[in-house]
Amino acid sequence: MKPVIVSDYDPAWPHWFDQLRERIWPAVSDLALAIEHVGSTSVPGLAAKPVIDLDIVIGTPADLPAIAERLAALGYRHRGNLGIEDRDAFRHSGSSHPPHHLYVCPAGSLALHNHLVLRDHLRVHPTCAAEYAQLKLNLARQHPFDMDSYVEGKSAFILHVLALHGLDPRALTAISDANRSH
Repeated sequence: MKPVIVSDYDPAWPHWFDQLRERIWPAVSDLALAIEHVGSTSVPGLAAKPVIDLDIVIGTPADLPAIAERLAALGYRHRGNLGIEDRDAFRHSGSSHPPHHLYVCPAGSLALHNHLVLRDHLRVHPTCAAEYAQLKLNLARQHPFDMDSYVEGKSAFILHVLALHGLDPRALTAISDANRSH
């Protein structure tokens, strides 16, 4: 069982994202719309698990098979959506540095919207980001070997932020359910 590790913000994290983007973008640039740095490592000053989260944004789900083929050529294995609709996960088959999670999401999908809204909110609300950092540090101490409880413990905070930005109750329920089944 892996420990839940939350670290103070590391200014190297944006550089790690740039390294990954530079490695991946040439292989997908003619099909993808963007590669977004999401998750806590994308928010300056925020404590986070030291793992970069990247979303490759595609125009339509029909582009997924071609993207998956390109990513396979770079050593990524398609893992399916892992229970989250419109967010397909990929894992690098070798040891990958920097450590990262790679996802492919269609533009306009709830999964992508969720990632971008939370990131953008935390970037412009430092008090909220500090509150979230403290919550994550506390959860990591309370659940040092229980990632599911750690993720579920963040849900109410995340859902509150998403509700502030107008996500409808059905979308919030879907996100809550996905966090519970993580």
